[in-house]
Amino acid sequence: QVQLVESGGGLVQPGGSLRLSCAASGSFFSIVAMGWYRQAPGKERELAASITSGGKANYADSVKGRFTISRDNAKKTVYLQMNSLKPEDTAVYYCQGMGVWGQGTQVTVSS
Repeated sequence: QVQLVESGGGLVQPGGSLRLSCAASGSFFSIVAMGWYRQAPGKERELAASITSGGKANYADSVKGRFTISRDNAKKTVYLQMNSLKPEDTAVYYCQGMGVWGQGTQVTVSS
């Protein structure tokens, strides 16, 4: 059974950085695209960044230039490096891929 487990969320001040990790189980990680979504209170879930099996990344305009998605197929892990964080980045961040979602990790940007 495929599972995704996120980690790395927390409380950070504006301008700070966090790195989220998503560890996957399952045999097909290396051949599927993966994505990081986020859902702020009272808002719909939105795609923040995605990465193809070949490593091509795509970003929402709101995070472009500040966030970097990457993957390590040997470790079956996808990362989201978040720099220059803003209060509006506060959300629960979810990893998605292989038809499943992770449980989410809270990111709070506040002084």
